[in-house]
Amino acid sequence: MKTALTVAGSDSIGGAGIQADVKAMASLGVHAATVVTAVTVQNTKEVTGIHPIPEETVKEQLEAVFRDCRVEAVKTGMLYSADIAETVADFLEDHEMPLIVDPVMVATVGDPLSKDDLKRALKNSLLPICELVTPNKYEAEVLSGMKIRNEDDAMLACEIIGKQGSSVLLKGGHMDSKNITDYLYLSSEFTIMSKPRLNKAGHGSGCILSSFITANLAKGLDIVNSVLNSRDMIQQSIETQYAVGRGELIVNPTVSAPRFSSSTDRFDVLDALDAAASLIAERLPHGLVPKNGLNIAYAMNNAAGPEDVAAIDRKITVKNGLLVKNGPAKFGSAGHLSYILLEVMKEDPSIRCIINIYPADDTMDLLEEIGLNAVQSGRKGNSLWGTATRYLIERIGGVPDAISDTDQKNGRTIKILGKDPSDVLSKLDSILN
Repeated sequence: MKTALTVAGSDSIGGAGIQADVKAMASLGVHAATVVTAVTVQNTKEVTGIHPIPEETVKEQLEAVFRDCRVEAVKTGMLYSADIAETVADFLEDHEMPLIVDPVMVATVGDPLSKDDLKRALKNSLLPICELVTPNKYEAEVLSGMKIRNEDDAMLACEIIGKQGSSVLLKGGHMDSKNITDYLYLSSEFTIMSKPRLNKAGHGSGCILSSFITANLAKGLDIVNSVLNSRDMIQQSIETQYAVGRGELIVNPTVSAPRFSSSTDRFDVLDALDAAASLIAERLPHGLVPKNGLNIAYAMNNAAGPEDVAAIDRKITVKNGLLVKNGPAKFGSAGHLSYILLEVMKEDPSIRCIINIYPADDTMDLLEEIGLNAVQSGRKGNSLWGTATRYLIERIGGVPDAISDTDQKNGRTIKILGKDPSDVLSKLDSILN
């Protein structure tokens, strides 16, 4: 099982902090290890006490977790003081995994959850080493040093907070608007998400959202898809919040939307592609990468058009001697591969995945030697990819395992077809070994 780590405070009412993090990660099938930074005395109405854990004990907890298991992703929540934040940062900067910083400063009920020196430590120690920081409006104002009154202010605040390299998810729940608009700032580009405003987001919403994101990262998704899927889930968490006391409602951390559980849904298609892309980047010889880039595409079951076929946005290319995934798995990014795949699926709906490689001189022979059906496309000039694929299927009386063809951008390439990314990579491995 994948393991993620939450470094945060304990909430005695169980709706936020470590307790909510564990439940939210478990709802996505991820085991949550924990490092407690503070014990709070709180309920749904008030925070009446905060007892920070000594920095040395925080460090010992971190060492114990990392000594025993592989941590795929980490989130920090309530850190309380600069000393604790710096202790955590000093330890984590020597470990390679995604770090999500939820800059917790104030409880839902309005009571402070941090000392005044925390802001400095977050900006100087944690933000420079994190993948993503997830402030609400108030936290973003503190971290950026500016007031946020409108969309332009929100986007500028993201740019200021992210100037040291981290991505920023500015949550719009505290802004005065009919819909809730969140701003994801990543690689100097914005992804803007808008959802209907529901009842007031109660106790634990920020903790649960950042935990969903961390769990998705632990499972291998990139930041964009982790955020998009987590944003959908937190919407349901808020819709199904419940009462345990006489104050704020508790946001539900254990939602499981039906569309996240099926092997044919969009989430699992993206998840499988991101995992496959990571394997490709680690193992594929650079000589098999077409000059215009390599891609792997995966279609939803019963895909109706290119919008139902996902691929790696901006492909996988060779940069500075390394294979690099230039974007996340994204629907509508497969280009001509989607037209080939859609035509293939008309003949055999189980064949939903395709990868294009630059072949060595003996690749076609190797495919045939291991019992795979590899054929020449016969595509010429500007003939349409879908049309050419249809003619090929009719000519050979079925769907081949691989198609060799030529296009103006890449020259000669081979497209390997399979039921899913694992099937395609297994066929690719057969000709490499």
